Amino acid sequence: MPRTLKARPETRRPASRHVLMASAAALAVWLASGVPVVADQARTPYVKARDPLAAGRYLVLIGGCNDCHTPGYAERGGRLPMSRWLTGNPVGFRGPWGTTYPSNLRLTVQTLSERQWVEMAHTRNGYPPMPWRALDRMSEPDLRAIYRFIRSLGPAGVAAPARLAPGVEPRTAYIPFVPQAGGLVRANAGDKAR
Repeated sequence: MPRTLKARPETRRPASRHVLMASAAALAVWLASGVPVVADQARTPYVKARDPLAAGRYLVLIGGCNDCHTPGYAERGGRLPMSRWLTGNPVGFRGPWGTTYPSNLRLTVQTLSERQWVEMAHTRNGYPPMPWRALDRMSEPDLRAIYRFIRSLGPAGVAAPARLAPGVEPRTAYIPFVPQAGGLVRANAGDKAR
């Protein structure tokens, strides 16, 4: 629901146009400097919803968690029943790190407390293609909402295959997760010629 702001009567003189422009310019320079914005936990952004399960479901959907952690989800345009969500995937991602498989999050949350889940999300440095740095930057309320949503689905499925070291040939289907120069180089070269 949109938030409505109420106007208050002006009690001070409005800032001059030059002060506003100088302030905006200073803010733009600071933002462009790449200095990270650090906020205390009370001010860290988080999703607000009618309850933590709704927030968690929303975050799972917009975070693309199902794209990897739910077999067939991306291929079916997201049209899979929730009963099949987040059960892990036997299709691996193969790159210089070896082959990794999207874990069965529904089984994972059964082995972790909510506190352990948040700690793992903020400290783990795993393998691609899992966006660990994005998870690390999520607020604690959002991580707790995701945990509660996944846990509410209950355990289902089997554990995903274990990670394979570099050079070990997978016996499962896998997606090569390294840049392929052929078509990309030709497409880019063609774009420049136009």
